[in-house]
Amino acid sequence: MADRGVDLSALPKEVRDQLAELDLELSEGDITQKGYEKKRAKLLASYISHLPNVDLPLPDVQLSPSRSADPSPSPEAPGPSTSSASRHHRSHRSGGARDERYRSDIHTEAVQAALAKHKEEKMALPMPTKRRSAFVQSPIDTCTPPDTSSASEDEGSLRRKAALSAALAQTLQSPDYWINRSVQSSSTSSSASSTLSHGEPKSQPQPQPQPAASLLADVLAHTRIENSVPPDVTSSASQDRGSRVDLPPAVRGMSRGQSRSSMLDTADGVPVSSRVSTKIQQLLNTLKRPKRPPLSEFFLDDSEEIVEVPQPDPNTPKPEGRQIIPVKGEPLGVVSNWPPALQAALARWGATQAKSPALTALDITGKPLYTLTYGKLWSRSLKLAYTLLNKLGTKTEPVLQPGDRVALVYPNSDPGMFWVAFYGCLLAEVIPVPIEVPLSRQDAGSQQIGFLLGSCGVSLALTSEVCLKGLPKTQNGEIIQFKGWPRMKWVVTDTKYLTKPSKDWQPHIPTANTDTAYIEVVYLYKEGTVMGVAVSKIAMLTHCQALTQACNYCEGETLVNVLDCKKDMGLWHGVLTSVMNRIHTITVPYAVMKACPMSWVQRVHIHKARVALVKCRDLHWAMMAHKEQKDINLSSIRMLIVADGANPWSVSSCDAFLNVFQSHGLKPEVICPCATSPEALTVAIRRPGARGAPLPARAILSMGGLSHGVIRVNTEDKNSALTVQDVGHIMPGALMCIVKPEGSPQLCKTDEIGEIVINSRAGGTMYYGLPGVTKNTFEVIPVNQAGAPVGEIPFTRTGLLGFVGPGSLVFVVGKIEGLLMVSGRRHNADDLVATALAVEPVKTVYRGRIAVFSVTVFYDERIVIVAEQRPDASEEDSFQWMSRVLQAIDSIHQVGLYCLALVPANTLPKTPLGGIHICETKQNFLEGNLHPCNILMCPHTCVTNLPKPRQKQPVDVGPASMLVGNLVAGKRIAQAIGRELGVVEDQDLIRKHQFLSEALQWRAQMDPDHVLYVLLNAKGVAVCTATCAQLHKRAEKITATLMERGGLNTGDNVVLLYPPGIDLIAAFYGCLYAGVIPVTVRPPHPQNLAATLPTVRMIIDVSKAACILTTQPLMRILRSREAAASVNVKTWPTIIDTDDLPRKRPPHIYKPPTAEMLAYLDFSVSTTGMLTGVKMSHAAVSTLCRSIKLQCELYSSRQVAICLDPYCGLGFVLWCLSSVYSGHQSILIPPLELESSLPVWLSTLSQYKIRDTFCSYSVMELCTKGLGTQTEMLKARGLNLSCVRSCVVIAEERPRLALTQSFSKLFKDLGLSPRAVSTAFGSRVNLAICLQGTAGPDPSTVYVDMKSLRHDRVRLVERGAPQSLPLMESGTILPGVRVIIVNPETRGPLGDSHLGEIWVNSPHNASGYYTIYGEESLQADHFNTRLSFGEPQTLWARTSYLGFIKRTELLDASGDRHDALFVVGSLDETLELRGLRYHPIDIETSVSRAHRSIAESAVFTWTNLLVVVAELSGSEQEALDLVPLVTNVVLEEHHLIVGVVVIVDPGVIPINSRGEKQRMHLRDSFLADQLDPIYVAYNM
Repeated sequence: MADRGVDLSALPKEVRDQLAELDLELSEGDITQKGYEKKRAKLLASYISHLPNVDLPLPDVQLSPSRSADPSPSPEAPGPSTSSASRHHRSHRSGGARDERYRSDIHTEAVQAALAKHKEEKMALPMPTKRRSAFVQSPIDTCTPPDTSSASEDEGSLRRKAALSAALAQTLQSPDYWINRSVQSSSTSSSASSTLSHGEPKSQPQPQPQPAASLLADVLAHTRIENSVPPDVTSSASQDRGSRVDLPPAVRGMSRGQSRSSMLDTADGVPVSSRVSTKIQQLLNTLKRPKRPPLSEFFLDDSEEIVEVPQPDPNTPKPEGRQIIPVKGEPLGVVSNWPPALQAALARWGATQAKSPALTALDITGKPLYTLTYGKLWSRSLKLAYTLLNKLGTKTEPVLQPGDRVALVYPNSDPGMFWVAFYGCLLAEVIPVPIEVPLSRQDAGSQQIGFLLGSCGVSLALTSEVCLKGLPKTQNGEIIQFKGWPRMKWVVTDTKYLTKPSKDWQPHIPTANTDTAYIEVVYLYKEGTVMGVAVSKIAMLTHCQALTQACNYCEGETLVNVLDCKKDMGLWHGVLTSVMNRIHTITVPYAVMKACPMSWVQRVHIHKARVALVKCRDLHWAMMAHKEQKDINLSSIRMLIVADGANPWSVSSCDAFLNVFQSHGLKPEVICPCATSPEALTVAIRRPGARGAPLPARAILSMGGLSHGVIRVNTEDKNSALTVQDVGHIMPGALMCIVKPEGSPQLCKTDEIGEIVINSRAGGTMYYGLPGVTKNTFEVIPVNQAGAPVGEIPFTRTGLLGFVGPGSLVFVVGKIEGLLMVSGRRHNADDLVATALAVEPVKTVYRGRIAVFSVTVFYDERIVIVAEQRPDASEEDSFQWMSRVLQAIDSIHQVGLYCLALVPANTLPKTPLGGIHICETKQNFLEGNLHPCNILMCPHTCVTNLPKPRQKQPVDVGPASMLVGNLVAGKRIAQAIGRELGVVEDQDLIRKHQFLSEALQWRAQMDPDHVLYVLLNAKGVAVCTATCAQLHKRAEKITATLMERGGLNTGDNVVLLYPPGIDLIAAFYGCLYAGVIPVTVRPPHPQNLAATLPTVRMIIDVSKAACILTTQPLMRILRSREAAASVNVKTWPTIIDTDDLPRKRPPHIYKPPTAEMLAYLDFSVSTTGMLTGVKMSHAAVSTLCRSIKLQCELYSSRQVAICLDPYCGLGFVLWCLSSVYSGHQSILIPPLELESSLPVWLSTLSQYKIRDTFCSYSVMELCTKGLGTQTEMLKARGLNLSCVRSCVVIAEERPRLALTQSFSKLFKDLGLSPRAVSTAFGSRVNLAICLQGTAGPDPSTVYVDMKSLRHDRVRLVERGAPQSLPLMESGTILPGVRVIIVNPETRGPLGDSHLGEIWVNSPHNASGYYTIYGEESLQADHFNTRLSFGEPQTLWARTSYLGFIKRTELLDASGDRHDALFVVGSLDETLELRGLRYHPIDIETSVSRAHRSIAESAVFTWTNLLVVVAELSGSEQEALDLVPLVTNVVLEEHHLIVGVVVIVDPGVIPINSRGEKQRMHLRDSFLADQLDPIYVAYNM
């Protein structure tokens, strides 16, 4: 800042006053940080110029003797005091208080400044969309009762009512707040966004009254919603190939049953001014901001595509100091009358000072409850020791032996009982293990405690009567078996149950030795483990001596202890050292502090205590409550020991406390922070200073430096500074080093942060029962830079990160346990919590409960913050808070958050002390059991290690190089050929009956009574049959009716609208006889006309049908009122019903076709929402039927069962055409019948002993899901599938391997052969390319590498290899068919290790698209295409499917090696992201695996964002759990960042009749805001 070199006290008074006023304005929020700095610089400018320009050399650490944490310009400037007054003035505003361990005014200001900076950028984050029912009610009353946990130590549940800082109140009115407000209400947003034209924004947006909307318009004005469809990845592949009968956008949108007028401005059928598009646009804007870390951009070939964590920038600060020299503590003095053991001290005071008070306990109101004298303590401990050793078993078999471990289970509120138990154990020479009182069977860490008790061999627990009564019991009154605990015997130690020792019994008090004295329990919440540190008798005694020397304890002093006396400082000072020095300890239990935060200060005042033992939160609470107490005097205190003074955030609590209580006699030099660790016990403690001596210095460190592990004085950016106070010198008799926390214990340099390691006789000796971990912690030998050990002295790791400052002062900056390593930089969880809390959590966070941890996703650690949300917090406040936490952490810590989640209050797992159990929280997050009520994922900002996007190779490769390349690489050109069509046995037949219509007439003459078709209903009963003659006669009648009533010309199109059955077949042949062209159309669904009728109308319009043949019920529907609601019923062509045909014999009408004449039109809607009709000539139909006959060996004597939709593709061919050509009998089962009776298809196969059957995936899925559990029952009914030789799934997609395999496995018990199930493959240009026949080899399965596939390469890998994808061959290629794999861009043939488009050449190719506009270019492009080189004369048809060909080891019928065709997916459906090609089904498979509650999923892209829609099968409170899991799995397995996650109800993803997902329909519905999603998360 400008005034670094200015001595403010030398300035004239009026300037000082102006500066103070400025400070006040800033603190009140009346001026921005920027304005403040500007004005301040202006005021000081004239004074700075007079000063010589001095550059002061800075020492290692900048030491500022300033005592107050407020960087106030000078003591007499009124700024800070007024601002603090105003702060107190506001402190009575109610609100959830925050966690005071992290309170720091400086930090709060820094965070505010950082946020102000962001505010200027005015970035609007899109707020997630949430269905109202998804607002989870938190499971607690809004009035928030105090915590039930007995001792919520670490995170106190009672917090001060934190002050709202004015700066924040002001920023809440920031523009982005309003923007989010207005985006939420769709009405405003649509009105605002509709003010934009599609191209450039209008120069003058209409003036709008409400500021919110105009602001939104302002933001949107910069978004520029493009006029054409945004560069949508999905369609980029098909744009150059033309788009078939791509209906006009409005028509396409209409197929969902909307009237044209309601479709606002559509871009590709999508209303642009919908809420969703607005949000996506906002999201895109957010993502346009440059990311901070440089991408390490490289791309190696697919096999070596490695993704690395970015290596730290070469400019990062590196340590420059010399290697550290171990620091020695003062020698431990020898005092003549120190006892040989701690028990001896108790014996001595018990005998000589029996009346002297040892312990005063308080009741819940803070009044003294009882005082235990040294005499009583001694006699009761003696009784207990005697009872333990002699009264718990028989003389011959005592329950306890010296050296056994015993659990001590006492609540915090009963210190007396605990003291007696502890000393009783010491006297009986059994080892006490103090643990927390278990509250319920399912306590978060109970299992780990059980593991500890088990590993320590504890089988006996001591407790008090009151405590025992409070423990959870079973029905018959026994104490329950806690989860994971060994079987325990409970012993009550109240005095009335103890036995007075006999006259001759004396406890054995040996001189302290290395045997274990007690075991201290350590909770590691990050790993979720609990360990026991064994402290030997000599260590316990030495530690008491060292503390006595360091703290200068004197006999008979009074000490007030606010800490838990079962562990840590509370035990060491308040139970052990105090007894050694005959100190009077006054214990203030946690429950008292909750009721009366001032109680400890009152005790100090009343008892004139010399020493007080507190934590920062106790200082804070006392300070908040001090108003009530005017006459308190703290001048008696000579040492105020701050137990968590090592927490960097303790500085401001100490300063603030001193500020308030200095006027009450508190001396500045008595505040003594200290650093402790369960393994090394006390590490360092500040000794009380001499009166008037200068106060110890502070270190103001740069957070950036800290994240790289080096100490750098913070000069440039005051926002990201950490102010640390020292924790004094190390303990007497100890030796300390600083070593690197990761890897081998190498000594650090002087300006490097590392882990503090201690060598001392007064430390723990081991983790009890865990020798392996012990070695790594308690026996560390530091090494130098060369890796050679420095000396032989073993050190103990303390788990504290810090450095040694000037004068050998120890500074601690954090704990190893809270360390998060992200991209090679260290961040401290506590620091992040502090920053999050500084972002005004009052409205949002419940009691300051925030958990920070990291999860490994995609080769790096990612930071997750989970906070409990206040029950009364509004959606908006929460989202506002979350987006600001993101910004604050980004600017202060320079690290991106991966996920920020809010959960309902009181739902995070608790530690025994009421804190948050980090490990279980993390576990819940990763398993999807966290149930957040708000979540914000930011993968775009923090995932910076994605591989570089692939640059497509230039496509001008010449034929020569291509061919040579193929030969050189030893690759075959990828092509495969079905067997010859051969000559027909009966030349006669083929000459006479070249066409289907003639084949039917011939069969009617030759074999009139042969049954061709049997139609079954749901019960499996034949409802209709047709012999050759019956079918022929019925067709003739239909021909006559057509001629009479239709007035048709040859070649007119006629729509057939029939349910699946024999009427459809008859009508088809009736049309052929009449020389008109049939078009089969699926009838509309009577219950869902709005959705299904528009498609029917569309096909009728597009095909220009001259007339409709249908049944009477359907005719009534077409003309009904309901139909009129969705289409214009007045303009139907002639409708003829064929139910009542004339009885009389019709005149013989027959118009013989020619080979090129069209036999029928095949219309179908593709998965991308395109309606396409293809023309099938008579010649193509005949060869197709002939090809199928050869492949499947179909003869008159055969029966085939068909369970397919008969409206298009191969389903129609098998249903209507194949039997007439080959003469086999077809048993027809409409798939709809399965809905009312699932087993009908399978029982038909069994009943008729069918050898060949054809079905669809939806039929197979219905059977798998519905009958999978009933195989035993079906078997009992006699169902037997051993007759089935081939069961072929008819589809136009990649074979669904998982489904076919599970179908085979499930019905194996019913005799289904594992080789029976196979698939077929057809496309629009050729309805049947592959069909697994009877002769060919079994379909083979290969495993390909998914990474290579994205680069259009095929690399086979072993089964089970990482990133492997199993693919099944799509069936044997049909006779007469040739297939080649082609590069869709260059149109050159590819080698067999490439993925390319499948092109087909065959006599049964369709002859072209039936288009409205007759686009010849499209016909040429898709149907009569030539290769760019290689074999330019052959004409090919393009299937628009990607696949590859592999030569297998199997032999085909002719004895050659078999070439297998593998279909990978539709070219139109592929997503091109980051230059790579993705198949939606692969991403969807990963998503469905991510969580048990994801029933189905679908993905699509919108403006280069990947959108994942997941159907939630569980309860709605699980909806938000899916967001991080979906994001994680797609990132891990596909290296893609999900842009939007949409959680919807089951059944929302549209699926067509073939069982394929309609992803484009889904996309249109999503963008038009028609999905009613449970939750939409926009990932930042």
